[in-house]
Amino acid sequence: MQPNSAYDKIAADPRFADLVSKRNRFALAMSFIVLAVFSGFVFVAVAGHGAFAAPIAEGSPWTWGIIGGWLIQIFAFLMTGIYTLRANGEFDADIKTIIEEATK
Repeated sequence: MQPNSAYDKIAADPRFADLVSKRNRFALAMSFIVLAVFSGFVFVAVAGHGAFAAPIAEGSPWTWGIIGGWLIQIFAFLMTGIYTLRANGEFDADIKTIIEEATK
């Protein structure tokens, strides 16, 4: 059966299947990394017995919990940036090529 629409051509293109698989693997890996970091943060908060409440230096108002919270925010920002760069770069370029060829 010959594909008759651009959608059918895209869906039948093996590069599209590879792209979807690659994108899903990348998203799953990023999700597991984020889950591990956030779970580790919660585990330390629960099991640390006051480690987050301890000041980073004698007399300092800054605690390890505040530092950890800021690091989690920076980590989340960086992970979002990494995903966005790859999605807007590699993934979008690949799909653009596939679409252009399917609509010729």
